[in-house]
Amino acid sequence: MVLPEGFVVPPWYLLIPVIVFLGSVLALLWALEPPVTDRTVLAFAPWMMFGACLHVLYKMDAFQMDAFPASIESLFSAPMVYAVTAIIAGTVWIIAIFLHVGGLQPTIARFVGIAGTAFFTVFAMFAIVRSLEAGIFEPFWPVIAVVVAGIVTAVAWIALSLWFTDVATTTGMTGALVVFGHTLDGVTTAIGYDVIGAGEDVPLSLLVLEAGEALPTAEYIGAGWLFVLLKVSLAMVILGLFREYVEEAPRQARTLLALVAAVGLGPATHNTLLFIVS
Repeated sequence: MVLPEGFVVPPWYLLIPVIVFLGSVLALLWALEPPVTDRTVLAFAPWMMFGACLHVLYKMDAFQMDAFPASIESLFSAPMVYAVTAIIAGTVWIIAIFLHVGGLQPTIARFVGIAGTAFFTVFAMFAIVRSLEAGIFEPFWPVIAVVVAGIVTAVAWIALSLWFTDVATTTGMTGALVVFGHTLDGVTTAIGYDVIGAGEDVPLSLLVLEAGEALPTAEYIGAGWLFVLLKVSLAMVILGLFREYVEEAPRQARTLLALVAAVGLGPATHNTLLFIVS
């Protein structure tokens, strides 16, 4: 078993419309062929965080803080929340394209980024307010995780820039987002496992954490450092493998790198916000 526990398939009357809408959005974007640049990828970072926020709100139902009506709450479970987020973000992207073509927006990325930031902020604040009302607001370790992840990302990016300058230059801000997202995921997972006592749902991640726990260093620095090292190293290796692809087909390559960034930043935001509100 390599998939996380807790995967939920919603009823057919919810699943089928989601599949139809997602397919329609993807087909229209395929036809429009919007540009995908560093700014585009960064503009979608808040949407990656927004999807994680929706899933946190879904999990808050376990604390009797019903965020969604029972009839549709399965849409925000894993993996359906990814499809729902993609539909919303893709629809906003399409709107941004038409607004830009019509001369109503200076850039596509700006509209997408502002809208994503607004969506994430509103829903994150809703989660925080509900946790404050329930008396379970705990921001200390999540803040520490973000600071540590920022420092580790900076060190890793400087090292990449010095020793593999062409990789850092070619992948640019997209590459930096990939490294930060996976670093934050690693740090929050490590803090959750070593400090907070949170469980790990992903079997492969749990194997790495257990391997770190079996090392002699676990007694002094915990088990999570191995997971952080693996996540940072993996992110940088992926960037190295994508260097030529970005040069040859930047639109397709940056789209795939955006998905790689989402695999890191989404779970990282989920961990961070979940630790704050629970």
